[in-house]
Amino acid sequence: MSRVRSIFNTIGAIGVGGVAGWTVITRNSKFVPIDEADPIYTHPYVKEQNPYNNAFTHDYCVRRVPIKDIKPQLLEDDGKLVEAFAGAVWGSLGYAFQRAYLERKYKNDTTTAHQLWSRSALQQASYEPGTQVTDHFEVVYKEPTKIAFRCGDSPLIRGPRPNDGLFEMVTNVKKEEGVVEFGLKSVFFAGNQKTEGKPMPDPIEWLHRLYTKLLMETALPRLQR
Repeated sequence: MSRVRSIFNTIGAIGVGGVAGWTVITRNSKFVPIDEADPIYTHPYVKEQNPYNNAFTHDYCVRRVPIKDIKPQLLEDDGKLVEAFAGAVWGSLGYAFQRAYLERKYKNDTTTAHQLWSRSALQQASYEPGTQVTDHFEVVYKEPTKIAFRCGDSPLIRGPRPNDGLFEMVTNVKKEEGVVEFGLKSVFFAGNQKTEGKPMPDPIEWLHRLYTKLLMETALPRLQR
């Protein structure tokens, strides 16, 4: 978990003092259970990269926003809202620290030159399968209401890895309720060998949940009127 630990340990050192205040600010972002039948668990990518069927650490953060508050042009065509959501997450202030950390360590003119790094590129991308983000994420699949990124280590490492997972961004327009439900869904696993127990220690899992709320809350203003 070297990359993940480094990022979340630093976030923890910076942010633990403000947890109480942050809890209030992010009170509208809720964690809900992931259905055991959710297709994220049985996607061919997961079967390929988790050949030992190791245990998952998983979470799903959802945030509901009134449809009337969403920029209308994002609702005109199928797929535009989830593309904009992905761009808003990666281009957000919430991701700025991790982006800067990864850029300082891994951006170069050879092996990672094809990846998305700048805030403007991240915000404007359409996130087709194969798109790589800051040497830590790669689009595995894209549908009109969801985009899933492989995460946990560099996308340059193609086979099973000790730190692996999927990070799925979801948009669900519920016209009958007058809301758009945004979701950030994560499943993590170790894929390179048989392991016992969860792949992510409880303190890191807790920090990841705080970080997920940070990404959600700093992304949504870009999508709103």
